[in-house]
Amino acid sequence: MRNIIIIIKKQLKDTLKNKTILIQFILFPIMTLIMEYAITLDGMPELFFTKLFSIMYIGMAPLTSVAAIISEEKEKNTLRVLIMSNVKPWQYLTGVGLYVWLICMVGAGVMATRLDLEAIAFYMCIMGIGFAISIIAGACIGIYSKNQMSATSLVIPVMMILAFLPMLAMFNDKIAKVAKIFYTQQLKVCLDNMKVTNITKETVMVVIVNILVLIGMYGITYKRKGLE
Repeated sequence: MRNIIIIIKKQLKDTLKNKTILIQFILFPIMTLIMEYAITLDGMPELFFTKLFSIMYIGMAPLTSVAAIISEEKEKNTLRVLIMSNVKPWQYLTGVGLYVWLICMVGAGVMATRLDLEAIAFYMCIMGIGFAISIIAGACIGIYSKNQMSATSLVIPVMMILAFLPMLAMFNDKIAKVAKIFYTQQLKVCLDNMKVTNITKETVMVVIVNILVLIGMYGITYKRKGLE
C-alpha cells in the first residue's frame, strides 16, 4: 500500500508539470461549467452540456492520460528505475490507475454542480464505472506502446470512437446502431435517463462484455509486453 501511495504522490507532482495531461483532466469540467451557465437555448434538453461532455470526458481523459503516463515513463526509463526500487509492476499500475480515477472523479464532481442532490450519487457512480473501464483501455495502450509517439497513434482512433461516437449517434440512426456496442454509448443512455430503474438489460450486458474484453486484452498485452 505504501508503494501505491508513493506512486500516486509522484503522479500528482508530474501532472502539475505536464500541461498536456493536466489539460485532459480540467478541460471538460471547465467547459461544462461555462456552457451550462452561459448558454440557454429554446428546446435544449435539460443538462445537455453536462451529459454530452461527461461522456466525452469518460472517453478521453482517463484513456489518454494513462496511456501517456505509462508510455512516457517507459520511454524515459523512469519506470525501470521505479521497478528497481522495489516497486512491483502491479503496484505501479494500480497507483497510476487509482490516481487517474480519483482525479477524474474530482472533475466529475465539478461537472455535477447543476444536478439535483438525488441525481448526484447516480451520476458519480456511472462516471466512476466509465473512468475505470477507460483506464483499463489506456493501460493496454500504454503497456503495448514502446514510446509516447506510438501510444498517441493508438490512442487517437480509440478516443475518437469512445468519445465522439455517442455524440454522432444522436444525429444518425446507422451510427447509433454501431455505437450501442460500446460502453460509452450505453453509459450515455444511463445519463440521459438518470435513474437506476431505467437501466436496461442491454446496457448491463454491453458494459459487462466491454469490461471482460478489455480485461482480457490487458492480460494478454501485459503477458506479452510487461513493463519493459
